[in-house]
Amino acid sequence: MLVGWRRKITKDKSFLASQNGHYPLKQNVVTCATAAARYRKGRKQHTLIQIFHSEKGKLRELEGLERGCWINIYPPYTRQELDNVSAQLDIPIDYVDDSLDFDERPRYEQENGVQLIIVNTPIPNDGIDDSDALYTTIPIGIIEVDHYVLTISKYKNPVIDHFLDGQSKSLDTSDHSEFVLLMFERTIFNYLHFLKMLNYQRNLYEKELYNSSRNSELSKMLNIQKSLVYFVTTLRTNELLFMKIKRTDFIKIRDDEDKQDFLEDIIVDTGQALEMSNIYSNILNGTMDAFASIISNNLNIVMRRLTAVTIVLMVPTLVASFYGTNLALPFAESNYAFLLIIIVSIVCSGLLVGVFRKLNWL
Repeated sequence: MLVGWRRKITKDKSFLASQNGHYPLKQNVVTCATAAARYRKGRKQHTLIQIFHSEKGKLRELEGLERGCWINIYPPYTRQELDNVSAQLDIPIDYVDDSLDFDERPRYEQENGVQLIIVNTPIPNDGIDDSDALYTTIPIGIIEVDHYVLTISKYKNPVIDHFLDGQSKSLDTSDHSEFVLLMFERTIFNYLHFLKMLNYQRNLYEKELYNSSRNSELSKMLNIQKSLVYFVTTLRTNELLFMKIKRTDFIKIRDDEDKQDFLEDIIVDTGQALEMSNIYSNILNGTMDAFASIISNNLNIVMRRLTAVTIVLMVPTLVASFYGTNLALPFAESNYAFLLIIIVSIVCSGLLVGVFRKLNWL
């Protein structure tokens, strides 16, 4: 049984001392009591609401807010918890709801000093989407408010997990623009990774289709095609988002040449991922059309062979039918009539078999 995380709200405004660089949360302070918990398969289970601060490339979990900390909200959570976070941090509740909207498009917005960036990221489709696509995409909300940066997602995803697991050594939660760029970079990395996985699976299914006349392999290919449609659509909107952020300098990096180059590299990688998605999608479309024709051709071959066998078997039946009538027929009174009928049937059937083999029907 998993050991859960317990959250509590305290109204003690004196909990955080300003001289230590801590800041109270309006009327309430969000704190957490932690316990060891893990995924069913051995991975670390993340809490509902976590607060982190980076120190020398390592994340340190906090029990309250600090200047430059990162707040992550992961499912499951309740509506009341989201409303409390929105009220305590002065975040418009629309920002929270939009970040949890499965169909929300990538965009950025600013209101009363609170900045919102929504970017779409790919995840395995483990019952998230009603379709049979192998992968789907979900939005991640990145909200910058005062001295804090908050991330929120409707589902657990490999982008946030990458940072929570401490795999990023360059993460600096106090540098919000760098934090956003690292999120963008990891998102594109996952697109490229999943695209390679889809292409690998496509090659496997393609080999199965060579000698197949079933529809199951085509159904698998169709599931890959659905994933590629999601990827192409969201990569295109992500690319537009990144280009617009660069043009408007929304994350304030105009005076930092290294960060500008970083964002430019992200845009280039996004274009590369989009081009790969289009290429794989075109290859898949051509492959499915070709193998649909192959399956249809295999079916025609089977039907042609069955037709030839039916015609060959029809000759003995026809001869036997003639001699089954009550009319006077040649050799009807002969003692060798039955043997002659068998010989004639075999000869006629043999001739037909030879003709059909010459026509490659058998």
